[in-house]
This record gives sequence, structure tokens and C-alpha cells, in this order.
Amino acid sequence: MKPKPAMADLFGVPRALIGMLHVGPLPGSPLHRNAGRDIDQQIAEAVGQAEIYRAAGFQGLMIENMFDRPYLRSHVGPEVVASMAVIGREVRRAVSLPLGVQVLAAANEKAVAVALACGASFVRAEGFVFAHVADEGLIEADAGSLLRYREAVNAGRVRVFADIKKKHSAHALTADVDIAETAKAAEFSLADGVIVTGVSTGRAADPAEVQKVAAAVGIPVFVGSGITPENVAEFAAADGLIVGSSVKQRGDWRLPLDAAAAKRMADAFGAASGGSR
Repeated sequence: MKPKPAMADLFGVPRALIGMLHVGPLPGSPLHRNAGRDIDQQIAEAVGQAEIYRAAGFQGLMIENMFDRPYLRSHVGPEVVASMAVIGREVRRAVSLPLGVQVLAAANEKAVAVALACGASFVRAEGFVFAHVADEGLIEADAGSLLRYREAVNAGRVRVFADIKKKHSAHALTADVDIAETAKAAEFSLADGVIVTGVSTGRAADPAEVQKVAAAVGIPVFVGSGITPENVAEFAAADGLIVGSSVKQRGDWRLPLDAAAAKRMADAFGAASGGSR
């Protein structure tokens, strides 16, 4: 696979391993009060995770409000944007790896706002092209409005990586549009990269689909779920891998990050990448 210039520009390497920082529960979410953690504790936890990923040999990080379930559809309150921006800024102060932002569910403009405020390099966007039915309801395409918002707030340096046929969703509405055509539509709509997933968190993508997407587009292709040290070599067609569940204790995204598991993941990725890290 020929390295894409966009990967070297952003991550400084041909292929990147990106570690998830699951922040939260944030203020206003149903689980926040019972969690008993203020913003300073949230920052300390996120920074600690970021330092583990850096020490393990990861090339990127991403913050996500995964604990804010159930998620709002394409919208969050200002308290979430403010909290994510503060956490992201402190992560960047502590660890210089490129940082991404995802704000669930499909709150893509808010993610760009967080990225702009904290100096993050990219966002993960749900529902960029076409439409799908998630457990939050109907998620409609927002490529046009999202990229115009990015332009309006002078955040052009923030890259947009778009989920296609994303997890936790039904795609009956677009059953006649295969994943490669969806990726082509995202590229046509000026996505900076696309993300392929399995059916749910922790479930692996189909390597054949990843290969099909990589052959269809010229922008970076990421795998966004189910990556483990055991299957990482199956995704050689991908430019980047986003890892969360398999590096947590007992492989459960809700549990703390496991430093030994993170190191195993990074070592397996390095071996599968032929030392291109």
C-alpha cells in the first residue's frame, strides 16, 4: 500500500494507531452525578490515559464522550462542548500526539468547535453522507453544512474523518448503495478520510470491506472498531486503526486503560506495519 501524504502530514508516519480516551460522564448526562468526578478528575484521567498511549507507542489520540449515554441526536449542550474543550486542551498540553474529537451522537459541528478551541487536529463525523437509523433516531447527511461551518469559524486545519455505514446503525435506507460507493460519496463531498467499522463497539470490521474501500478512494481509510493484536494484520489495507475496547481491562471499554494491553497492541501494529511506524 502506497503511503498517503495526508497521513505523513498529520501523524508523521505512513500508518497510524490511534488510542481512544473515553471521557465522561460529563455534566448534564444521566450518569454524571453518580460518577462523582469533577472536571479536574476528568482531566487527570484523560491525561493519564494519553500518557499510557504515548509510552506504548501510539501515533494519535481521540477524545469521545462515550459515557454520556443515552446520546442526544446531532446535538449536545454547551456544558459538553466546554468540558470536552478543556479536557482536550489539557491532554494536548501533556502529550504532543495529534488529537481527534468525537461528540456523540453525530454532533459534528460541536466536535469541530471543540477541536478549534483545544487545538485538536481532526474530528470523527457520523452521518457525513447519506442517512442511517441509529439508536438515537434518523441521522441525516451534514457534509454541506458541516464543512461550511468549518470554513465560517476558520477551522480549515481540522480534518474531518467520516464514518461510512457506521456501527450501531441500520442501513436499510441505503441498502442499494454499497460501502465503496458510500466512501466515494464521502470523498466527493470533501471528507479528509473515511472510517469503516463493525456492527457495534468492539466488533471487528470486515477486512474485505476495508480493502474494497481502500481501493475505491484516494483519501485515508481508517478502521474504527474491533481491532485487537490478534487481527491487526488482517487490516493492512487501512491507513489507520482506532483502538478502544481491546486495550481496556478485560477488553471492556467501560473499564480503565490497561498499559500492558496498550503495549501489546502497539507492538502488534508495528509488526503488521513492517516497522513503518
